[in-house]
Amino acid sequence: MTATLWRLSGVETRKMIDTRAGVWLLGLIALIGAGLAAVLMVVGDPGEQTMSEYFTFAQLGVAVLLPILGILIVTSEWSQRTALTTFALQPRRGWVIAAKAAASVVLVVVTTAAMLGLAALANLITPLVTDAPGSFSVEAGLIGRTIVFQLAGVLVGFAFGLALLSSPLAIVLYFVLPTVWTVLGSVISALDSVAPWLDFSMTTAPLLEGSLDGEQWAQVGTSMAVWFVLPLVLGVIRVLRAEIK
Repeated sequence: MTATLWRLSGVETRKMIDTRAGVWLLGLIALIGAGLAAVLMVVGDPGEQTMSEYFTFAQLGVAVLLPILGILIVTSEWSQRTALTTFALQPRRGWVIAAKAAASVVLVVVTTAAMLGLAALANLITPLVTDAPGSFSVEAGLIGRTIVFQLAGVLVGFAFGLALLSSPLAIVLYFVLPTVWTVLGSVISALDSVAPWLDFSMTTAPLLEGSLDGEQWAQVGTSMAVWFVLPLVLGVIRVLRAEIK
């Protein structure tokens, strides 16, 4: 079972980079990360021009596009009508879903490692073009929190894709629904006490800013239950019961 799931995860990981959409998105993610590092190098204060700051700043751009790949790893099967082939080769649909989730985790880890390498390169260049000495000091805790931050976004995108099985619809709702909730939480006073617990962007933002206390971790868990667990359960039920055409 483990070996089969491992092979399936490898197949699903390759699928993410075998399509033109996947290649373009990964390339755009790399360009955005490099661009943000360059911006910080040009306009940032000397104290900010360090590997740690380059790494954190690059993640802000990556976080916008990475969840789209989490969506596409699910929805591409249905939009390109390859689901019939996939489930014919592996009829245990739950395994396919698990493999896609594992591939999403691999995507986050690899992307985080790539941004870490980009930050190191930017830090090497910094003393050559600025007066800042640079610093290679990066806390292990920052790397861990960054992986959790990116993984949260990708898994929410994955769950949306699984529940909706439509790339355009899942992408639009992934960005629109949390934004609408953020706006409602800011303008409706009755939601003041609820918004910090259910606003996905608000609860996950501290992951890049510093250490979280117990209440903040509880807020992350609560928002993930709403934005990830709920659509995931609905999506798993839908995929397991769906008629493949």
